[in-house]
Amino acid sequence: MEREWVVEESVAIEAGTRAVYAAVADPRRMGEWSPEVFAAWVRGRAIRPGTRFVGFNRLGWRVWFTNCRVTVAVPGEAFAFRVSSFGIPVALWGYRIEDVGGAGETRTRLTEYWEDLRRDTRGAGLVSLLGKVFTGVPAGGRAGVNREGMRATLGRIKAALERGRGGGAAV
Repeated sequence: MEREWVVEESVAIEAGTRAVYAAVADPRRMGEWSPEVFAAWVRGRAIRPGTRFVGFNRLGWRVWFTNCRVTVAVPGEAFAFRVSSFGIPVALWGYRIEDVGGAGETRTRLTEYWEDLRRDTRGAGLVSLLGKVFTGVPAGGRAGVNREGMRATLGRIKAALERGRGGGAAV
């Protein structure tokens, strides 16, 4: 099977676009949703393009961190960030937020996506090797692990927002 370089998953949520954005656009909340991320340290308080943060991740007994920089932060529409390791691009993660409600409905489609940036970049082989050592997942298997994680993440966000406890103030 050919390696997947891009993965995305979507879910429909009975909540408004601003509430959905608020749930995904603060990396400090990712530990609530993700089966892999357990914490994030954000430089500064405001989350906007250029904001840097460190994500702390866990898979089984393995623990590692990633350096991230917000690239897109448009309330109610999109949030994305780039991940690097030792200054080498690793991945792009993001969320697209779309109002799909009909007349009188509040419904949002949330799409989470990931793109592997480890092709054709200097140092990509080293980062892929380190990724396997730290996460236990070979580079070619990362797409499958991420797809499974996205489904869990989106399900948790949906459940929290539909119970009315995941919104918070828009960032």
